[in-house]
Amino acid sequence: MQRLRPTLIAILASTLALAATAHAAPRQAPGAVAKQVDASLAAELFASQTELAPQCDDATYLRRIWLDLVGDIPAPEHVIAFTLDPSADKRQRVVRELLADPQYGVNWARYWRDVIFYRRIEDRALIASNALEADLGQQLNDNKPWDEIAAAFITATGDVRDNGSTAIIMAQEGRTEETTAEVARIFLGMQIQCAQCHDHPYDRWKRQEFHELAAFFPRIGVRPVRTPTSRSFQVVASDRQLRFKKEDDGNRPMPEHFMPDLEDPSAPGTRMQPKFFLTSAKMDFGTPDAKRREMLSKYLTRNEWFAVAAVNRLWSELVGRGFYEPVDDVGPDRTATAPATLKILAKGFHDADYDMKWLFETITATDAYQRQSRPRHADDNDLPFAANVPQPLRADQLYNALLSALDLPEPTPNRPGRGGAGGGFRGQQRDPRAQFNQTFGFDPSEPRESISGSIPQSLAMMNSAQVAGGLRANRGFLSGLLEEIDDNDELFTELYLRTLSRQPTEDELARASAYLDDVGDRQQAIEDLAWALVNSAEFRHRR
Repeated sequence: MQRLRPTLIAILASTLALAATAHAAPRQAPGAVAKQVDASLAAELFASQTELAPQCDDATYLRRIWLDLVGDIPAPEHVIAFTLDPSADKRQRVVRELLADPQYGVNWARYWRDVIFYRRIEDRALIASNALEADLGQQLNDNKPWDEIAAAFITATGDVRDNGSTAIIMAQEGRTEETTAEVARIFLGMQIQCAQCHDHPYDRWKRQEFHELAAFFPRIGVRPVRTPTSRSFQVVASDRQLRFKKEDDGNRPMPEHFMPDLEDPSAPGTRMQPKFFLTSAKMDFGTPDAKRREMLSKYLTRNEWFAVAAVNRLWSELVGRGFYEPVDDVGPDRTATAPATLKILAKGFHDADYDMKWLFETITATDAYQRQSRPRHADDNDLPFAANVPQPLRADQLYNALLSALDLPEPTPNRPGRGGAGGGFRGQQRDPRAQFNQTFGFDPSEPRESISGSIPQSLAMMNSAQVAGGLRANRGFLSGLLEEIDDNDELFTELYLRTLSRQPTEDELARASAYLDDVGDRQQAIEDLAWALVNSAEFRHRR
């Protein structure tokens, strides 16, 4: 019998390991895992219940869950109906209703769009954003498993206007090292790119391990595609032996990846064998691109850190701080807050076959999510997860909230659809939502406490034609309210419900009434109050 080569043995062993892990334990109900999570947090972090923030009221919860799941605020009738509903399970029911709403997929596709494109190399990569939003939004609404979505990103080819899964490669222009770093950062939460030029200063990763991982991506590239009606880019892969010098390679695929010689940059460097740094699973030199990227997707999505990275990121978005911070800097050499709790959630997500809706339903069912919010202290001496943490709204959430509060229709973008000639960066400059995102957007992978307001943001909220027009009392929703509601307290209450998704306090009603008396003009006073509410910190944050 012919002896198997060591590399083939390694492939067979890793394949058997993948097959074994593919048979997950039976999934548990979200509510059951949520109770385990709360019990584990109590055991790991809290000495007594007196340290914990109480459960938030229904109005706060409803606004929070709407913003978190569908990226918008509830209408006044939703708030009133929810707060008056005596059902014990109404919070769980509204979560399931929102997860079934098509806006759930749209909201979270836009979140991942920002994760991917805020680290782009050039603005022309935004040509792929429309397809990413459309495709990923549909996949999330269809509840396609997260491991399948990740595998599609890793193995993608095709026109970036037609295949949203090409977004990561397009954002990095198909460059081997940059694509490698982003795949590890987004799907494993690891900053292995720090080992690109030297051994990682804070983690165990060696420079060789980074370049072994990069050896899964040397045969991809991005090239322009031009037709008489449109211009685009295409992610391509080639297994041909291309004849040009390595130093002349701007963006073209290479047959194998070479680790540069730091002492002699002009030298060809060391040819690297594809090897997954977390398990040492490797592939032969010469393995075709399709096979090497397919196997990498399996190595990556079946690894324990894949579930940890997704759970940590979503927990941070929903609760306000992660088990690991920043959310894309996790790993065996990092210390997690409440590691046993994180393990419960990650295992549950794995056993649920990477079901994203299951994960949302589980986290939002926890006491940790449903507590009142408290700001983080600058000295970081607050108790983790004892309260939810207020967060600034992402640009799309804030834009949606403005449209809903002011009863404004979404302006039609001055550009064609995903495949049209105007769907690139220039087209986005003519899109009102994209313009708003340029002013208010931020990288969602950055810690929220590092996000601060700016003068252009304040000016946009105070003086933009869209906001100012929506706040005119002689037209639009304010005109209708003034005609329909004679009682001033009822009118003030309606404004609070529309903007902050809650009723005003007695003190707020008294101050609004006093202001109306001072102004002496009902129309002017209502304009000013509505303007103050949409420019308040409460409106611009999720608490």
